[in-house]
Amino acid sequence: MSRLEELIQELCSNGVEYCKVGDIADYEQPTKYIVESTKYSDDFNIPVLTAGQTFILGYINETHGIYEASKENPVIIFDDFTGAFKWVDFPFKVKSSAMKIIHTKENKAYLRYIYHLMGFLNYKSDEHKRLWIGIYSEFLVPVPPLSVQAEIVRILDNFTELTAELTAELTARKKQYEYYRDELLNFDEDVDYKTIEEIFDIRNGYTPSKNNVSFWENGELPWFRMEDIRENGRILSSAIQQVTLEAAKNKPFSANSIIVSTSATIGEHALIKVDFLCNQRFTCLTLKKEYQNKFDIMFLYYYCFKLDTFCLSNLNKGNFASVDMSKFYRFKIPLINISEQKQIVSILDRFDKLCNDISEGLPAEIAARQKQYEYYRDKLLTFKTCK
Repeated sequence: MSRLEELIQELCSNGVEYCKVGDIADYEQPTKYIVESTKYSDDFNIPVLTAGQTFILGYINETHGIYEASKENPVIIFDDFTGAFKWVDFPFKVKSSAMKIIHTKENKAYLRYIYHLMGFLNYKSDEHKRLWIGIYSEFLVPVPPLSVQAEIVRILDNFTELTAELTAELTARKKQYEYYRDELLNFDEDVDYKTIEEIFDIRNGYTPSKNNVSFWENGELPWFRMEDIRENGRILSSAIQQVTLEAAKNKPFSANSIIVSTSATIGEHALIKVDFLCNQRFTCLTLKKEYQNKFDIMFLYYYCFKLDTFCLSNLNKGNFASVDMSKFYRFKIPLINISEQKQIVSILDRFDKLCNDISEGLPAEIAARQKQYEYYRDKLLTFKTCK
């Protein structure tokens, strides 16, 4: 019999009490920890956090209004509109008030146990309304004795620590990959360069009319948005949403085109392997016929990482983020021998596969460990109600 089984048998063999989340966890509004400036720099040391996937938005050098979290005094940050959450054990600031800072209520439950419970609840929302007070804090969750909680936390943390080690290794490999990618894509000034407007046919993305229902029912033409890149990567053959061929104003964008985000979210691109449409946040680059035998499309895909950086540094001034398109059109791409392009692509493909392929390599191992953790988490946090 395991230590956990012994504790359950001794302390709660007839089941455990179920309480509302709000009975074991309290919250603090983050208002006094909001940054005054979003001029982030890696030269600064105070992270600005979001509870979403990005987590660390950047670093600032402000010295006041810092939440002094630590290993001894951790917190959970909770996105009050989506239900996403993160464990934080270091000093931080936040970007907005759209979150709650979660603490444990004294003698009720360990904060780390609450953290695992929140994953067990697996609650997400796409409604734009605050969640903690009216919805999330009302969920009923099992609250066994503290010694049982501690043993559950110990077991589950063993899984998360292994995942964290693999994630740290993946982060290091990605930095290595980015370093070699930048090195391989640096060329002398005497190389022949061509501008984007010379080698590409350029079209703006657009959103077909939402009022025309026929555009959106039984669609077969992929319509790409930023969500597709975030969820499925940068080389795409299908989209989350499809539209009908009728929705294309003139004709679909051609397969093997590259889309680059030039407004709103800047600094992202993807290679699209099928005929498609994309929304208005993207500029679509399709290689002109006269250059199709001079450029390898995967070489251009990799070179667009440099274009992403260029876009971030060349924005129009104003309230709405957008790239200075006059400079965008003049961005230069080296026209090197096609065999050299293919050699560079071969090297970068191996790095990319190791860092980003979800079917093998580190991402696959991390995904497998995460599934293992979720299986045991759900099993260990399932209790019968005490009679």
